[in-house]
Formats: sequence, structure tokens, C-alpha cells
Amino acid sequence: MKLRSLTWSPTIAMSWFWGLGFFYSIHVVLIYGWLGFVGFAIPNAFGLALFGRIVGTRRQAPDVIVKSLEGAFGAAFQFFQIAAAAITIFGFIAYFWAPMFGAGAAIAAVMFVICFCAVGQGLSLSAMKWLHMAALLIAVAAAVALLAALSEAKTAGPVPLAAFDARFYGLVVPTLVGFLLGPWLDLQQWQRAAAIHREGGSVSVAYAGGGLLFLGLLTINALLAAAGGRAAIVVSSDGLIGAESALSYAVARLPTGSQVAATAFTIWTVLTLGTTIDSAYAATRWFLANKQARSMNPLLAMISPDAASSPLWLIAAAIVAAWQAHHANLSLMYFILPFATLFVGPAACLVSEVLGGPRAYDATLIWLIGFGAAFVFVLGYIPPIPILLSLAPLIALIGALPAILAFFRPRPVASRSPVAAAQPSAAETIAVASSVSALPTHGFDGQWFVMQATPTYDDTNSVGNVYFANYVRWVGKARELFFNLCMPTFDLKTTKYLVLTRSFTHDFRLEAKEFDLLMVRIRISGHNRKFVTLQHEIYADDRGLLGKGEQTLMFADTTGGRLLDIPGDIIRGFLPYWPRDSRIGQDLGRRQPLMS
Repeated sequence: MKLRSLTWSPTIAMSWFWGLGFFYSIHVVLIYGWLGFVGFAIPNAFGLALFGRIVGTRRQAPDVIVKSLEGAFGAAFQFFQIAAAAITIFGFIAYFWAPMFGAGAAIAAVMFVICFCAVGQGLSLSAMKWLHMAALLIAVAAAVALLAALSEAKTAGPVPLAAFDARFYGLVVPTLVGFLLGPWLDLQQWQRAAAIHREGGSVSVAYAGGGLLFLGLLTINALLAAAGGRAAIVVSSDGLIGAESALSYAVARLPTGSQVAATAFTIWTVLTLGTTIDSAYAATRWFLANKQARSMNPLLAMISPDAASSPLWLIAAAIVAAWQAHHANLSLMYFILPFATLFVGPAACLVSEVLGGPRAYDATLIWLIGFGAAFVFVLGYIPPIPILLSLAPLIALIGALPAILAFFRPRPVASRSPVAAAQPSAAETIAVASSVSALPTHGFDGQWFVMQATPTYDDTNSVGNVYFANYVRWVGKARELFFNLCMPTFDLKTTKYLVLTRSFTHDFRLEAKEFDLLMVRIRISGHNRKFVTLQHEIYADDRGLLGKGEQTLMFADTTGGRLLDIPGDIIRGFLPYWPRDSRIGQDLGRRQPLMS
């Protein structure tokens, strides 16, 4: 099992080796020396391995964890993927293509993104795993060839052991916080953890191997940077120097005959960066498709599933952000900034919840605090002011304090008293307290449709009981009256769809008696794109709940019987009665009761 789990390590390492790791490893080794590189690389690799260790030891499967998190943290997950793709595309344009080839950066970036998005669209994650393994072998072979060419050219001076300044010391805390929490909002890692768990592998082992491989990739890039030297130090719009493009300039300035080095560097760069784009695309599509399938919003029935789950708008946003940053001559640090400030609060809340803490996530407050932390970071980065740089991620954690404190606070054990278990539900209590005789024959009471019924001797069987099928008949009649009030113009002769019953259940509690005054209540309790679930309850005026259950409706066309999404006029007719916890139910408010 361990060996099979380790087959996932290459794709884990490649998916995490995006523009931040690739280009910042060049910058940090040339500006801050080898110890500066170690201070950057170790927390980065350790954070990846730690993610796998924690997720791999949870009782819940990773995809179940993501399902529980997708509602509250969905925006954070998607913004993180935009940032990851943007920093990769920005690095490709500003630090690889422009120094190496000059003109045509925009066209090259778009073609680069399209090609790898096509890989993410066309391949399953299992197929992508083997593709990334092959890409890793090819990329490492190209890096070895490039290292040999750079070493032979001998154009670089020695890299110091350490060359620390105030800015470096200020970045220590943001580096530790950002990289330890970074993987938790990366959908690429959640998708891989879920796939490893489904095939029976060890998430912990796979991510331990992935972390080591990733550390190896960073080290290879640092060795290439050291062999290339400070061929060029660029100045960004804030007046600060950067060495992210130094390796590209070093390769571009090799003698004209060194086409092998240029080709090797292109292969190394394109494969290591491209495996982030295809991974980000596939992971975002996986997340959006699952979220859409579980969504209770009927408006999704009017949108193509492929369009609703497409990550192309996220990739497009990343391209725009990357191009604007390149045009403004920003440095890579401004793309790194969100990972040390904006994403810190959501990631800390998410970790607390995965570890078993209660949800205490105020998204608006946390994002506001995150923006404030980002502002403090910028104020501290340019002068530099180390204390402000160190405080920025700690300020971002303030928004997560309720979740962190709630995690450490003792939680009361739920009562298992039989008396407590025997208490009636709120719906039953309200129904029993309200006299059935006070209601009209049928109509709406809020989101419940209510119908009265009175059994007689005609409804009993040979031994005097009210025949069981009559309960189903009363519920069916209530459903038809409910439908008629919502859709008064529906005509079976002209309709293009049929409303069919997919399933029906009823739990009998007590028997009805002749001449009992009964109340049948029915309401919409759930829905997705194709099915509507109706909940029903039957009460006697003097004895309370007699039984309850639910049924599922589906919709088929009148010609071929093909299963349909919920038709649009059904959605419009039933809008006021969708469940209150759905988005559309929250937005619309309640229709005035219709009584007849």
C-alpha cells in the first residue's frame, strides 16, 4: 500500500511547485544566500507533508471533509486557485518568456494556459498522475542538462552562505505562517487526498513523499540559480531589486551555440509550471462540479452543467491579473502577499474545523482583517520595517481567534437522557397546539400546504381499521391541490413534461378513527436540479401526529420519457415555497396565504 501511495508523490510535488516556489527559490538563493533558501524551502515542504499527515489521520474521508467545508469556505478555495494560477502565469510572462524571447509574451502565455487547461479538461486525475510522473522525469533530465551547460560556462560567482538584511528578518514569520497554512486552501491537494483515500492508499505516506520530492525540486532550481549567477537584477515599480528572472537572463546570454541549454531550460520551466495549471483547472472543476451536484438552488437547472462547473472564468481572471501586474512592473512579492495575509484567517479557521473544532467563521470579518493585514505588510515591506512585516500575518490571524479559542474550549457532552429523546419536534408541537378545526378546508399556512380530511366507514377495511392506502390517497390529494394552487394554468393536454413520483415513504405512528378531523400538511423539504422532495405529516385534531413521510418527484418529457431538469415554469410557480435554507428561499420571502 505504501508503494502504491508513493506513486502519487510526483503529482503532489509538481502541483505544489507553482510560480511562487519556482521563481522565489531563484530570488532567495541569489539575494539571501543558501541559508536564506533553507529558511524558505523547509517550511514550504514541511507544510505540504503536514497537510497530508493531518488529513490522512482524520476519521472522515477527504471528500466528505470538503463537502462539509464547501459552503462556508467555497469563496476562499476559489480565490486561492485564482491566486495560484495568477502567480504562475505572471512568472511565466515576466520571469521566463520576456527575458528569454522578448516579444510575444501575451500570445505565448495564452497558448501555454490553453494547452495545459486542455490537459486538465481531457484527463482524469488518475491519468494525470502518470502524466506528471513522466513530466517529472523529463523535467529533471532537462534540469541536469542545463546545470551541466551552466557549470561549463562558468559565468557565475559564488553564492554566499547568508546575506540577511532587515527585510529578510521581517519575512521570517510571514514565510512560516503562509507556507504552513498554504496547502489547506489548495483544491489541488484536497482532490489528490480524496483520490488517494478512495483507492485505499495512505494520504500521509503520499504527502511525506511529495514533500521530499518538492524539496528536491526547489533544491534543483536553487542549484541552477547558483550556477547561472546574478546575470541580471531587475528593479520593480516600487524601486526594490529582484533576482527572479536571473536564471532566464543567464541562459539567454549563453553563447549562441548553446541551444541545448535554452531548450533544456524551456522544458524544465514549461513542465514544472504547466503541471500547476492543469492541476488547478482539474481541481477547480472537480470542486465546482461536486458543489453544483449537491446544490439545492433550482436556478442551476437553467444552466448547462458544463458551464456551471467550468473553471475557465477563474483562469481568465488569473490571466488578466497576471498581465496587469506585468504591465505595471510589479514584483513577485505582491503575488506572495495574499498567502501571508488574506488567506491566513480562512485557512486557520478551516484547520481548526478539520481538527474537530466548531465552526466559527465570519467570512466578511476575516476578509476585512486580511485586507488590513495586507496593507500593514506593504507598509513594512518597502522601507523595510521588519516589525510590521512580522505583525502582518499575526494580525490576519485575529479573525480566526474565535475558531481557535473554540477549538481549545471544552465542549459539553450531548445529553443522552431518555426524557430528552422523547421530546416532540418543534413542528409536531406547533401542529398539535394549533386546532385543526380552526383551519379552512385547504390552503397555505406559510410554507406548509394544509388540507382537512374526515375518514368515514367507507374508508375502513373488513376489520374496522381505516385502510392503510387511504393515508397515501389523502397525501396524494393534498399534493394535487398544492400543485393546482401553485400552477393553476397547468394543462395535461398541452404540457411538454410530466410530473412523476419517484419514491414515496410513510411512517405510521397512530391509526385514524372514523370521523376524526384530520389535517394533512405537505411542503417542499428539498430539491436539486432534477428532483423535488416533499415532506408530509398527518395529524388528528385530538391526538396529534398520526404519521409522516416524504416523496420525491421527477420530471420527464412527454415524448420520449427522458428525465428532465426541473422545468422553468415549475420553478417559477413554486418559488415562494422552496426551503427557507436555500438561497432562493432566503431571497424571496413568503407569499401571502392562499385559502379556498
